[in-house]
Amino acid sequence: MSDTVIKVDNLSKKYIISHKRQEPYMALRDVIAGGFSRMVQRGVVQPVKRLLSNSTIQQSASSTKEDFWALKDVSFEVKQGESVGIIGRNGSGKSTLLKILSRITEPTTGRVSIKGRVASLLEVGTGFHPELTGRENIFLNGAVLGMMKAEIKRKFDEIVAFAEVEKFLDTPVKRYSSGMYVRLAFAVAAHLEPEILIVDEVLAVGDAQFQKKCLGKMGEVAKEGRTVLFVSHNMVAVKSFCTRGIVLDNGQVETIGQIGEAIYHYSAISRKFGADMMKNIRGVKVLSVRINSGSDSSFMPSGPLFAEMDFYTEYRLPDCYLNFVIEDSEGRFLVHSRTDLYNLRPDFDAGMHRIRIEIPRLCLRAGIYTLWFRLYVNKGAVTEMADSERIMLEVDGPQVGGLVDVPCNWSWMKVNA
Repeated sequence: MSDTVIKVDNLSKKYIISHKRQEPYMALRDVIAGGFSRMVQRGVVQPVKRLLSNSTIQQSASSTKEDFWALKDVSFEVKQGESVGIIGRNGSGKSTLLKILSRITEPTTGRVSIKGRVASLLEVGTGFHPELTGRENIFLNGAVLGMMKAEIKRKFDEIVAFAEVEKFLDTPVKRYSSGMYVRLAFAVAAHLEPEILIVDEVLAVGDAQFQKKCLGKMGEVAKEGRTVLFVSHNMVAVKSFCTRGIVLDNGQVETIGQIGEAIYHYSAISRKFGADMMKNIRGVKVLSVRINSGSDSSFMPSGPLFAEMDFYTEYRLPDCYLNFVIEDSEGRFLVHSRTDLYNLRPDFDAGMHRIRIEIPRLCLRAGIYTLWFRLYVNKGAVTEMADSERIMLEVDGPQVGGLVDVPCNWSWMKVNA
């Protein structure tokens, strides 16, 4: 007997997008002025009411339609008990795929075979009725999953304790905050013993403590032999929890493999996207970026970081300044160094140049980051920019809260009362 619980064959999903073309808007004064002008030319005076009824005041619009394929020929299999991360840039088709797997929407073409009960948490409020209380929604969700009332009662106290909403259990969920909503929704989805648990980026709504709690619970679910599909832009969470990864880009499967390989491939897509978005200066060519002599290996927060950028210029570049950026998976700048803040203004002659920056202590928490350089060139009243490609930086270390690992000196002493 096969242990495959999800099988996707040539799955595609098409949406039809309408584009409206707006005609120039005519104000009432334009209609009246134009009408009277025509009346004078014809020597005829028409009643204003008739004039207005014969004139088009509102803008007209014609529309064209375009086919948009959110997914195109997607195929993969998931075995029982696997923890699979589905990763990709925004708009790559991740949420559409999960909605099809959760039977929320139908595919345009292709086939999906699923063995077992599916519980999904795709967005805040999925499967909840806003007018019902938290207590009532727990029983409603259980019934939707096909569970008997006795089964739901057996898990009820555990769900409430995990969600930490005892005080608001008999309050309509429409009055819950987004964090309370997600806590209860995840608790219901994870505790009502589905064979397959599908979780989208919605966990990001919760605080760090709750996210850690949820990852722990998903780990328990996986250890019990159940299957988990997890979508997140937090590569640390994905790597710590998932064993296999599926990378989507532009609605198609880019790669399927071990989670480390999948994350590296996703990073390569992000680097290519960053390269496509690179700003350029005519006559200036950014050639390469390296970290620690070209190694893409992992770093420890306490270790140093060296980064270099090579570029070529056809002419002299006076009065320049440089940026160096390390950003997280959500695009937040965690390190942003600028030479002009240190009163450094390089003057580059024509030819090849190498820029090097050294960070004695990295001071970043464990995670996957992106780094890049930017060269600013002043040309009179205009400043032009040239960007390097984006490259991946992976920091190893313990999974703790916070964004940076600030060096601290601790001490203690006994104090007499």
